[in-house]
Amino acid sequence: MAKGYWVSVYRPTSDPDRLAAYDKLAGPAVRAAGGRVLSRGARVVAHEAGITQRVVLIEFDSFEQAVAAYESEAYKKALAVLSDSVERDFRIVEGVD
Repeated sequence: MAKGYWVSVYRPTSDPDRLAAYDKLAGPAVRAAGGRVLSRGARVVAHEAGITQRVVLIEFDSFEQAVAAYESEAYKKALAVLSDSVERDFRIVEGVD
């Protein structure tokens, strides 16, 4: 079974405090759903049209598990805190089996 991944690229953040509050809720929600943080974007080298802002990569045992984690009540609470304080490009992608 192919793994699932959350890929988030963060652009401008208008409220760093809300991002920090989101992180406190999102981390436990992701771990409870079986997610493993592979990268939090400490170092980024961008090429072509890439940007050097924060990139987060989270791995799940399956694509379905990744989708279910995003739709979980615990993660919805984290998203409510984040609201419109940050612009991010968020995707759920299926890995190669």
